[in-house]
Amino acid sequence: MPVKNRFAELLPEITAWRRDFHEHPELLFDVHRTAGRVAGLLRDFGCDEVVEGIGRTGVVGVIRGRTDTRRRVIGLRADMDALPILEATGLPYASRTPGRMHACGHDGHTAMLLGAAKYLCETRAFDGTVVLIFQPAEEGGGGGREMVADGVLDRWAVQEVYGMHNMPGIPVGHFAIRPGAMMASADQFDVVVTGKGGHAARPHDAVDTTLVASHIVVALQSIASRNVDPLKQAVVSVCSFLTGSDAYNVIPQTVRLKGTVRAMDPKVQDLLEARIRSVCEHTALVFGATADVDYRRGYPVTMNTPENTAYAAAVARAISPHVDEDTAPLMGAEDFSFMLNERPGAYIFTGNGDTAMVHHPAYNFDDAVIPFGASWYAGMAEARMPVA
Repeated sequence: MPVKNRFAELLPEITAWRRDFHEHPELLFDVHRTAGRVAGLLRDFGCDEVVEGIGRTGVVGVIRGRTDTRRRVIGLRADMDALPILEATGLPYASRTPGRMHACGHDGHTAMLLGAAKYLCETRAFDGTVVLIFQPAEEGGGGGREMVADGVLDRWAVQEVYGMHNMPGIPVGHFAIRPGAMMASADQFDVVVTGKGGHAARPHDAVDTTLVASHIVVALQSIASRNVDPLKQAVVSVCSFLTGSDAYNVIPQTVRLKGTVRAMDPKVQDLLEARIRSVCEHTALVFGATADVDYRRGYPVTMNTPENTAYAAAVARAISPHVDEDTAPLMGAEDFSFMLNERPGAYIFTGNGDTAMVHHPAYNFDDAVIPFGASWYAGMAEARMPVA
Protein backbone atom coordinates (compact mmCIF):
# COMPACT_ATOMS: atom_id res chain seq x y z
CA MET A 1 0.00 0.00 0.00
CA PRO A 2 1.90 3.10 -1.19
CA VAL A 3 -0.40 5.55 0.64
CA LYS A 4 -3.76 5.38 2.37
CA ASN A 5 -6.43 5.72 -0.33
CA ARG A 6 -8.27 8.36 1.70
CA PHE A 7 -5.34 10.75 1.40
CA ALA A 8 -5.38 10.48 -2.39
CA GLU A 9 -9.04 11.53 -2.19
CA LEU A 10 -8.25 14.34 0.26
CA LEU A 11 -5.22 15.62 -1.66
CA PRO A 12 -6.97 18.62 -3.31
CA GLU A 13 -8.44 19.72 0.03
CA ILE A 14 -5.18 19.32 1.96
CA THR A 15 -3.29 21.08 -0.84
CA ALA A 16 -5.69 24.02 -0.58
CA TRP A 17 -4.99 24.29 3.17
CA ARG A 18 -1.26 24.14 2.52
CA ARG A 19 -1.33 26.86 -0.12
CA ASP A 20 -3.48 29.07 2.07
CA PHE A 21 -0.88 28.79 4.85
CA HIS A 22 1.82 29.50 2.26
CA GLU A 23 0.12 32.72 1.16
CA HIS A 24 -0.15 33.93 4.75
CA PRO A 25 3.20 33.18 6.47
CA GLU A 26 3.66 34.18 10.10
CA LEU A 27 6.80 34.33 12.22
CA LEU A 28 7.82 32.78 15.52
CA PHE A 29 5.00 33.02 18.11
CA ASP A 30 2.98 35.49 16.03
CA VAL A 31 1.07 32.73 14.23
CA HIS A 32 -2.43 33.83 15.25
CA ARG A 33 -4.04 33.41 11.85
CA THR A 34 -2.43 30.02 11.24
CA ALA A 35 -3.26 28.75 14.72
CA GLY A 36 -6.85 29.99 14.43
CA ARG A 37 -7.26 28.25 11.09
CA VAL A 38 -5.80 25.03 12.49
CA ALA A 39 -8.07 25.13 15.55
CA GLY A 40 -11.13 25.79 13.40
CA LEU A 41 -10.40 22.86 11.10
CA LEU A 42 -9.79 20.52 14.04
CA ARG A 43 -13.18 21.46 15.46
CA ASP A 44 -14.80 20.93 12.05
CA PHE A 45 -13.26 17.46 11.86
CA GLY A 46 -14.82 16.52 15.19
CA CYS A 47 -11.80 16.36 17.48
CA ASP A 48 -12.82 15.50 21.02
CA GLU A 49 -10.85 18.43 22.40
CA VAL A 50 -9.20 21.48 20.86
CA VAL A 51 -7.12 23.80 23.03
CA GLU A 52 -5.43 26.99 21.86
CA GLY A 53 -2.70 29.05 23.49
CA ILE A 54 -0.45 26.19 24.62
CA GLY A 55 3.14 27.47 24.62
CA ARG A 56 1.74 30.94 23.85
CA THR A 57 0.22 30.25 20.43
CA GLY A 58 0.36 26.48 19.99
CA VAL A 59 -2.71 24.36 19.28
CA VAL A 60 -3.52 20.90 20.60
CA GLY A 61 -6.17 18.59 19.19
CA VAL A 62 -7.22 15.38 20.93
CA ILE A 63 -8.80 12.41 19.15
CA ARG A 64 -9.97 9.40 21.15
CA GLY A 65 -9.99 6.05 19.43
CA ARG A 66 -12.73 3.55 19.00
CA THR A 67 -11.50 1.87 22.17
CA ASP A 68 -9.14 2.82 25.00
CA THR A 69 -8.40 -0.41 26.82
CA ARG A 70 -4.68 0.19 27.36
CA ARG A 71 -4.70 3.93 28.09
CA ARG A 72 -2.06 4.57 25.44
CA VAL A 73 -1.42 8.15 24.29
CA ILE A 74 0.65 9.06 21.23
CA GLY A 75 1.71 12.60 20.33
CA LEU A 76 2.14 13.78 16.73
CA ARG A 77 3.79 17.15 16.14
CA ALA A 78 3.95 19.67 13.26
CA ASP A 79 5.45 23.17 13.22
CA MET A 80 3.54 26.22 11.94
CA ASP A 81 5.91 29.20 11.61
CA ALA A 82 7.60 30.70 8.57
CA LEU A 83 10.89 32.56 7.98
CA PRO A 84 11.88 36.23 7.47
CA ILE A 85 12.85 35.68 3.82
CA LEU A 86 11.69 37.45 0.66
CA GLU A 87 10.06 34.77 -1.51
CA ALA A 88 11.41 34.29 -5.03
CA THR A 89 9.28 31.41 -6.33
CA GLY A 90 6.89 33.40 -8.53
CA LEU A 91 4.11 30.97 -7.61
CA PRO A 92 0.46 32.03 -7.90
CA TYR A 93 0.08 31.28 -4.19
CA ALA A 94 3.33 32.98 -3.13
CA SER A 95 3.53 34.89 0.13
CA ARG A 96 1.35 37.97 0.28
CA THR A 97 3.63 39.48 2.94
CA PRO A 98 6.95 40.76 1.57
CA GLY A 99 9.88 39.57 3.64
CA ARG A 100 8.11 36.50 4.99
CA MET A 101 7.78 33.07 3.43
CA HIS A 102 7.31 29.42 4.21
CA ALA A 103 10.85 28.54 3.18
CA CYS A 104 11.11 25.42 5.34
CA GLY A 105 7.88 23.60 4.51
CA HIS A 106 6.11 24.09 7.81
CA ASP A 107 3.01 24.90 5.77
CA GLY A 108 3.26 21.35 4.40
CA HIS A 109 3.89 19.80 7.81
CA THR A 110 0.83 21.54 9.26
CA ALA A 111 -1.36 20.56 6.31
CA MET A 112 -0.26 16.92 6.45
CA LEU A 113 -1.00 16.63 10.17
CA LEU A 114 -4.38 18.26 9.57
CA GLY A 115 -5.06 15.68 6.87
CA ALA A 116 -4.13 12.90 9.28
CA ALA A 117 -6.42 14.49 11.89
CA LYS A 118 -9.38 14.47 9.51
CA TYR A 119 -8.78 10.84 8.62
CA LEU A 120 -8.34 9.75 12.24
CA CYS A 121 -11.53 11.57 13.27
CA GLU A 122 -13.38 9.73 10.50
CA THR A 123 -12.01 6.25 11.21
CA ARG A 124 -10.91 6.18 14.87
CA ALA A 125 -9.40 2.76 14.11
CA PHE A 126 -7.03 2.79 17.06
CA ASP A 127 -7.10 1.86 20.74
CA GLY A 128 -6.07 4.91 22.72
CA THR A 129 -5.70 8.67 22.28
CA VAL A 130 -3.92 10.77 19.67
CA VAL A 131 -2.64 14.20 20.74
CA LEU A 132 -2.02 16.48 17.77
CA ILE A 133 0.60 19.14 18.57
CA PHE A 134 0.76 22.20 16.31
CA GLN A 135 3.80 24.17 17.43
CA PRO A 136 4.82 27.81 16.89
CA ALA A 137 8.32 29.28 16.78
CA GLU A 138 10.48 26.39 15.63
CA GLU A 139 12.64 28.79 13.65
CA GLY A 140 14.77 30.03 16.52
CA GLY A 141 12.06 30.85 19.03
CA GLY A 142 12.06 27.62 20.99
CA GLY A 143 8.35 26.96 20.62
CA GLY A 144 8.89 23.29 21.46
CA ARG A 145 10.46 24.26 24.77
CA GLU A 146 7.56 26.61 25.49
CA MET A 147 4.92 23.98 24.76
CA VAL A 148 6.70 21.45 26.98
CA ALA A 149 6.98 24.03 29.78
CA ASP A 150 3.27 24.76 29.37
CA GLY A 151 2.49 21.09 30.01
CA VAL A 152 1.66 19.80 26.54
CA LEU A 153 3.07 16.36 27.33
CA ASP A 154 2.04 16.13 30.97
CA ARG A 155 -1.48 17.56 30.65
CA TRP A 156 -2.50 14.93 28.11
CA ALA A 157 -0.24 12.18 29.50
CA VAL A 158 1.61 11.73 26.21
CA GLN A 159 3.72 8.57 26.34
CA GLU A 160 5.48 8.73 22.96
CA VAL A 161 5.95 11.62 20.53
CA TYR A 162 6.75 11.68 16.81
CA GLY A 163 7.65 14.42 14.33
CA MET A 164 8.44 14.78 10.64
CA HIS A 165 10.27 17.17 8.32
CA ASN A 166 10.44 17.35 4.55
CA MET A 167 13.90 17.15 2.99
CA PRO A 168 14.93 18.45 -0.46
CA GLY A 169 17.34 16.12 -2.23
CA ILE A 170 15.47 13.01 -1.10
CA PRO A 171 12.96 11.79 -3.73
CA VAL A 172 9.26 12.19 -3.05
CA GLY A 173 7.93 9.00 -1.49
CA HIS A 174 11.22 8.19 0.25
CA PHE A 175 11.84 8.37 4.01
CA ALA A 176 15.06 8.70 6.03
CA ILE A 177 15.68 8.13 9.73
CA ARG A 178 18.35 6.95 12.15
CA PRO A 179 18.47 5.90 15.80
CA GLY A 180 20.28 8.15 18.25
CA ALA A 181 21.49 11.62 17.31
CA MET A 182 19.56 12.80 14.24
CA MET A 183 20.26 16.56 14.34
CA ALA A 184 22.70 18.71 16.25
CA SER A 185 22.44 20.98 19.23
CA ALA A 186 22.59 24.69 18.39
CA ASP A 187 24.11 27.21 20.79
CA GLN A 188 25.07 30.86 20.31
CA PHE A 189 27.83 33.03 21.68
CA ASP A 190 28.64 36.74 21.83
CA VAL A 191 32.14 37.92 22.69
CA VAL A 192 33.03 41.51 23.56
CA VAL A 193 36.76 42.13 23.29
CA THR A 194 37.85 45.27 25.13
CA GLY A 195 41.27 46.83 24.75
CA LYS A 196 42.48 50.40 24.53
CA GLY A 197 41.38 52.50 21.60
CA GLY A 198 43.72 54.91 19.95
CA HIS A 199 45.19 56.45 16.81
CA ALA A 200 46.20 53.95 14.16
CA ALA A 201 49.50 55.78 13.69
CA ARG A 202 50.39 55.11 17.36
CA PRO A 203 49.53 51.40 17.88
CA HIS A 204 52.04 51.17 20.73
CA ASP A 205 49.80 53.45 22.79
CA ALA A 206 46.76 51.21 22.24
CA VAL A 207 45.67 47.63 22.82
CA ASP A 208 44.48 46.71 19.33
CA THR A 209 41.17 44.90 19.70
CA THR A 210 40.99 44.10 15.99
CA LEU A 211 44.24 42.17 16.26
CA VAL A 212 43.14 40.48 19.49
CA ALA A 213 39.76 39.48 18.07
CA SER A 214 41.42 38.14 14.92
CA HIS A 215 43.63 35.87 17.03
CA ILE A 216 40.53 34.73 18.92
CA VAL A 217 38.74 33.82 15.67
CA VAL A 218 41.71 31.75 14.52
CA ALA A 219 42.16 30.13 17.94
CA LEU A 220 38.48 29.15 18.12
CA GLN A 221 38.95 27.05 14.99
CA SER A 222 41.40 24.86 16.89
CA ILE A 223 38.69 23.63 19.25
CA ALA A 224 36.96 21.29 16.80
CA SER A 225 40.24 20.09 15.30
CA ARG A 226 42.31 19.73 18.48
CA ASN A 227 40.01 19.44 21.51
CA VAL A 228 37.15 17.30 20.20
CA ASP A 229 37.52 13.58 19.54
CA PRO A 230 37.99 13.23 15.75
CA LEU A 231 35.21 10.63 15.71
CA LYS A 232 32.74 13.18 17.14
CA GLN A 233 31.05 15.97 15.19
CA ALA A 234 31.49 19.60 16.21
CA VAL A 235 31.18 22.99 14.54
CA VAL A 236 32.34 26.36 15.88
CA SER A 237 31.59 29.21 13.45
CA VAL A 238 32.25 32.90 14.01
CA CYS A 239 29.70 34.64 11.80
CA SER A 240 29.96 38.31 12.78
CA PHE A 241 32.96 40.57 13.45
CA LEU A 242 32.04 44.16 14.33
CA THR A 243 34.68 46.74 15.25
CA GLY A 244 32.34 49.61 15.97
CA SER A 245 34.35 51.94 13.73
CA ASP A 246 34.56 52.42 9.98
CA ALA A 247 37.39 54.94 10.13
CA TYR A 248 40.72 54.25 8.41
CA ASN A 249 42.82 55.54 11.28
CA VAL A 250 41.08 54.52 14.50
CA ILE A 251 41.94 51.50 16.63
CA PRO A 252 38.57 50.62 18.20
CA GLN A 253 38.05 50.29 21.91
CA THR A 254 35.88 47.18 21.47
CA VAL A 255 35.20 44.44 18.95
CA ARG A 256 32.14 42.19 19.04
CA LEU A 257 32.06 38.64 17.75
CA LYS A 258 29.01 36.42 17.24
CA GLY A 259 28.82 32.79 16.34
CA THR A 260 27.10 29.43 16.48
CA VAL A 261 28.14 26.09 17.96
CA ARG A 262 26.87 22.67 16.88
CA ALA A 263 27.38 19.22 18.40
CA MET A 264 25.84 15.75 18.14
CA ASP A 265 26.68 14.72 21.70
CA PRO A 266 25.71 16.57 24.92
CA LYS A 267 29.18 15.90 26.38
CA VAL A 268 30.81 17.49 23.34
CA GLN A 269 28.41 20.42 23.75
CA ASP A 270 29.69 20.89 27.33
CA LEU A 271 33.30 20.69 26.15
CA LEU A 272 32.74 23.27 23.41
CA GLU A 273 31.23 25.78 25.82
CA ALA A 274 34.09 25.40 28.29
CA ARG A 275 36.80 25.69 25.63
CA ILE A 276 35.21 28.71 23.92
CA ARG A 277 35.17 30.59 27.21
CA SER A 278 38.76 29.65 28.00
CA VAL A 279 40.16 30.33 24.51
CA CYS A 280 38.54 33.75 24.28
CA GLU A 281 39.47 34.91 27.77
CA HIS A 282 43.07 33.68 27.73
CA THR A 283 43.84 34.78 24.18
CA ALA A 284 42.68 38.28 25.05
CA LEU A 285 44.75 38.21 28.24
CA VAL A 286 47.95 37.48 26.30
CA PHE A 287 47.53 40.78 24.45
CA GLY A 288 46.51 42.80 27.49
CA ALA A 289 42.82 42.88 26.57
CA THR A 290 39.73 41.28 28.07
CA ALA A 291 37.04 39.10 26.50
CA ASP A 292 33.56 38.81 27.98
CA VAL A 293 31.79 35.70 26.69
CA ASP A 294 28.01 35.34 26.69
CA TYR A 295 27.31 31.69 25.81
CA ARG A 296 23.66 30.68 25.42
CA ARG A 297 22.36 27.15 25.13
CA GLY A 298 19.84 26.77 22.31
CA TYR A 299 18.25 23.63 20.96
CA PRO A 300 19.48 20.30 22.37
CA VAL A 301 20.58 17.36 20.23
CA THR A 302 17.61 15.75 18.49
CA MET A 303 17.95 12.24 19.88
CA ASN A 304 15.79 9.44 18.45
CA THR A 305 15.02 6.63 20.87
CA PRO A 306 16.19 3.40 19.14
CA GLU A 307 13.02 1.43 19.87
CA ASN A 308 10.74 4.22 18.68
CA THR A 309 12.92 4.78 15.62
CA ALA A 310 12.20 1.18 14.67
CA TYR A 311 8.45 1.80 15.06
CA ALA A 312 8.64 4.92 12.88
CA ALA A 313 10.65 3.13 10.21
CA ALA A 314 8.22 0.20 10.16
CA VAL A 315 5.30 2.55 9.47
CA ALA A 316 7.32 4.25 6.72
CA ARG A 317 8.08 0.86 5.13
CA ALA A 318 4.36 0.08 5.06
CA ILE A 319 3.91 3.23 2.95
CA SER A 320 7.03 3.07 0.77
CA PRO A 321 9.76 0.53 -0.02
CA HIS A 322 12.27 3.38 0.03
CA VAL A 323 13.26 3.88 3.66
CA ASP A 324 16.83 4.73 4.67
CA GLU A 325 17.13 3.58 8.29
CA ASP A 326 20.71 4.79 8.77
CA THR A 327 20.70 8.22 7.18
CA ALA A 328 23.58 10.55 7.96
CA PRO A 329 22.97 12.96 10.86
CA LEU A 330 22.63 16.66 10.08
CA MET A 331 24.36 19.55 11.82
CA GLY A 332 21.19 21.63 11.57
CA ALA A 333 19.05 21.85 14.70
CA GLU A 334 15.40 21.19 15.52
CA ASP A 335 13.46 22.14 18.64
CA PHE A 336 11.42 18.94 18.54
CA SER A 337 14.46 17.92 20.60
CA PHE A 338 12.82 19.47 23.68
CA MET A 339 9.94 17.00 23.36
CA LEU A 340 12.28 14.06 22.74
CA ASN A 341 14.17 15.03 25.90
CA GLU A 342 10.95 14.45 27.84
CA ARG A 343 9.44 11.42 26.06
CA PRO A 344 10.65 8.53 23.91
CA GLY A 345 9.96 9.08 20.26
CA ALA A 346 11.47 9.70 16.84
CA TYR A 347 11.89 12.27 14.10
CA ILE A 348 11.80 11.28 10.42
CA PHE A 349 12.56 12.95 7.10
CA THR A 350 10.30 12.59 4.07
CA GLY A 351 11.60 13.43 0.61
CA ASN A 352 10.69 16.74 -1.05
CA GLY A 353 12.34 15.90 -4.37
CA ASP A 354 14.73 17.97 -6.45
CA THR A 355 13.82 21.38 -5.07
CA ALA A 356 15.75 24.31 -3.66
CA MET A 357 17.05 23.65 -0.16
CA VAL A 358 15.05 24.75 2.85
CA HIS A 359 15.66 28.37 3.95
CA HIS A 360 16.23 29.37 0.30
CA PRO A 361 14.06 32.06 -1.38
CA ALA A 362 13.19 29.64 -4.21
CA TYR A 363 12.19 26.73 -1.95
CA ASN A 364 8.68 25.31 -2.21
CA PHE A 365 7.05 22.35 -0.51
CA ASP A 366 6.04 19.71 -3.09
CA ASP A 367 2.34 18.88 -2.67
CA ALA A 368 2.99 15.38 -4.00
CA VAL A 369 4.54 14.69 -0.58
CA ILE A 370 1.19 15.14 1.20
CA PRO A 371 -0.24 11.60 0.83
CA PHE A 372 3.02 10.07 2.06
CA GLY A 373 3.42 12.35 5.07
CA ALA A 374 -0.23 12.24 6.09
CA SER A 375 -0.19 8.44 5.77
CA TRP A 376 2.83 8.28 8.06
CA TYR A 377 1.28 10.51 10.71
CA ALA A 378 -1.96 8.51 10.71
CA GLY A 379 -0.06 5.24 10.46
CA MET A 380 1.91 6.00 13.61
CA ALA A 381 -1.31 6.29 15.58
CA GLU A 382 -2.79 3.09 14.16
CA ALA A 383 0.44 1.07 14.44
CA ARG A 384 1.27 2.11 17.98
CA MET A 385 -2.32 1.74 19.21
CA PRO A 386 -3.80 -1.15 17.22
CA VAL A 387 -7.36 -2.20 17.89
CA ALA A 388 -7.36 -5.64 19.47
